[in-house]
Amino acid sequence: MNSLATTFTEPRRGLALTALPAFAGLALLAYALTSSGYLVTVLGIAAIYGIFCTGLNFFMGYTGQASFGQSAFAAIGGYGSAILCTDHGWEPLAALIAMMALSGAVAFVVGYPTLRLRGHYLAMATFALGLIAYEITIEWTDLTQGYMGYSGIPPLGIGGYELPTEKAQLVAIVILALIGVWIASRLRHSRFGRALAAIAGSEPAARALGIKVSRYKLFAFVVAGLYASAAGSLFGHFVGFISPEVFGTSMVVQSFTMLYLGGIGTAFGPLIGAVIVSLLPEALRGLKEMQDVAYTAILILILIFAPKGLSGLVSLLSQPRETAEGE
Repeated sequence: MNSLATTFTEPRRGLALTALPAFAGLALLAYALTSSGYLVTVLGIAAIYGIFCTGLNFFMGYTGQASFGQSAFAAIGGYGSAILCTDHGWEPLAALIAMMALSGAVAFVVGYPTLRLRGHYLAMATFALGLIAYEITIEWTDLTQGYMGYSGIPPLGIGGYELPTEKAQLVAIVILALIGVWIASRLRHSRFGRALAAIAGSEPAARALGIKVSRYKLFAFVVAGLYASAAGSLFGHFVGFISPEVFGTSMVVQSFTMLYLGGIGTAFGPLIGAVIVSLLPEALRGLKEMQDVAYTAILILILIFAPKGLSGLVSLLSQPRETAEGE
């Protein structure tokens, strides 16, 4: 009888736990749309980081490679959209797509020689890429305006119509983030995704199976660059301002924190991590001097008790429990 009850209750329990992040996200979005503009700004930036981390997750979580330089492609997207829209009158959507194409081309050219490296050598090479992009945004003042940054970037829009409020932009960004997760998930479960999983498991074994490892790694790097570029463009249009600090080392550190906290290698992990890391400091603001201590302690506790991230914890809890009776 217990076995029969488990047969019916466990799938429902698993389905409920799997849908929990989606319901929580919808509730949070609904609350933001009925509250002050500050929360809307925080969630908008969190969703943008979620897009960035989804691309990073595709390269690191699904392919098993290391990249510390995705901020370079975000800088291309952010500054490219700002320049095209502010100085040349482009529409935001057209500028975003154009910069994604440019970032994809740059990722292909840079990734072709770089991805021949492995392990910490690859990590160091990609980190150097991010540092080079950061220095360019500072020193090439005629193009980027240096530390002054770009201001007056128009909000998101299409066909000459601009989204009038931050709340409307938030909804659009969340929709784009979910589309990004869906595309990444579809790629993961495709033949291409299975090849990436084989590469993540063992590159020599993948080669033995006839998988062109270099080609698949390069394509994954390009996909991650496309996501990063889109995130950079969206940041500029949502905030209306960009500067070199936006695409500095802090972006790398924050995105890694979001990715591992949410759950690397999971579909919704990047979005969950981005929301938690963005909202947690605001929730702890009342602690004043102890805010940083509490923030760090909470992150450490989450990583201790959920080493695979919050999304991985939900997946673990949704698995059917073994019954005490033998099968």
